[in-house]
Amino acid sequence: MRRNPYELTDESPVYVISVAAQLSGLHPQTLRQYDRLGLVSPDRTAGRGRRYSARDIELLRQVQQLSQDEGINLAGIKRIIELENQVAALQARVSELSAAVEGAAATMRQREAQVHASYRRDLVPYTDVQQASALVVWRPKRGE
Repeated sequence: MRRNPYELTDESPVYVISVAAQLSGLHPQTLRQYDRLGLVSPDRTAGRGRRYSARDIELLRQVQQLSQDEGINLAGIKRIIELENQVAALQARVSELSAAVEGAAATMRQREAQVHASYRRDLVPYTDVQQASALVVWRPKRGE
C-alpha cells in the first residue's frame, strides 16, 4: 500500500527546533540536551538540522510533565519511554499474531467443512453395541 509522499502524518518531521521548542514549551537548548540523551530523537535534514514531528513534540511534553510534575529524573524517563515503546511493539505483535490465528482457524473450519461434505451418505456410522448376557436361540418352524 503506497502512501502519498506529500501526506502529513504525526510522524512527518516538519518542525525546526525553534518551532518545536515553542510548541513544547521548552528551551531549544533543552531539546538539544534531550536529543543527546536519547530521550527524543528527531529526524535530521541533509545539513544535519533537526526536524521534529507532532509525535516528537507530544513526547517532549510528556518528558517535561514526568520531570516537573512527577519528579522523575531523566534516566528514569528514558527507561519509561523505552518500556512504553516495548509495550506498544508487543501489542502490535499480539494483534498481528491474533489475526494470523484467526485466519488459520477460518481456513481450518473451511477445510473441515469440505471434508464433511465429501463423506459418502450411504455409509452408516458405527456405534458400539453393549453386549448382553442373554442367549437367543432361533429355531425355524417346521413345514415352511
